[in-house]
Amino acid sequence: MTTEIEWMKMTSEELNARAAAGALVIIPVASLEQHGPALATGVDIICATGVAHRVAQRMAEAGEQVVVTPCVWTGLAEHHVPFGGTVTLDYAAFGGVLRGIVRSAARAGFKRAMLLNGHGGNSEAVAVAAVDAQAESGIPVAAATYWHMAGDAFAPILERQSNVLHACEAEASMVMTLMPEAVRPARLSEQHGPHSTRVEGQPAALARRRSFKELSANGVIGDARSATAAKGEALLEAAAERIARDLANPKLWG
Repeated sequence: MTTEIEWMKMTSEELNARAAAGALVIIPVASLEQHGPALATGVDIICATGVAHRVAQRMAEAGEQVVVTPCVWTGLAEHHVPFGGTVTLDYAAFGGVLRGIVRSAARAGFKRAMLLNGHGGNSEAVAVAAVDAQAESGIPVAAATYWHMAGDAFAPILERQSNVLHACEAEASMVMTLMPEAVRPARLSEQHGPHSTRVEGQPAALARRRSFKELSANGVIGDARSATAAKGEALLEAAAERIARDLANPKLWG
């Protein structure tokens, strides 16, 4: 029988037992925003949730105790607002939601939590929120963006880029696997743009968020024209393998 990993599908008694067994709480974090002409606005929600579930299932199969909360569906997406179809928060609201979820998990008896992010605009913020949540809740709290944790595992799967960009080959492929109705196949020929959000000469270590309207005519960074569901499945499995392995390291939570 498959072990249930979704918090919302479990009873309070079942969650109490999972907490008592030392389960890790994985909290997927995403955004609701434009993803170009061929992808629905929920791409980051779909992918963050899909990766979190794959990770949790992989951990459960290995005998680890784990629970996944519903996805935090909105984050920091000011740079996408000019295209429409975008919901965004300020950091005070975003950080407050994340701290509240971790605080609730701790009050429910859980002793460790992971913020698993699926939106580039949240990357720095989830790290800060994890530090704040750990200090407030008193339990270990880790944070990372899933494609950063996947590292070089995605590059051999992709043809036109080496990792996740935005509304790109990687995201489109995973959505084709997880929720194909969120793809508009007739518009995929238009789903391409520049391959970087940095201006010429801007080093990788220098952060400056720009409106995507300044960077891309259609809101796409990357090229989704070669996306396939087979690539999506391979990406999800590669992410699950890397992330599950890292989260199972007991030294991380000591």
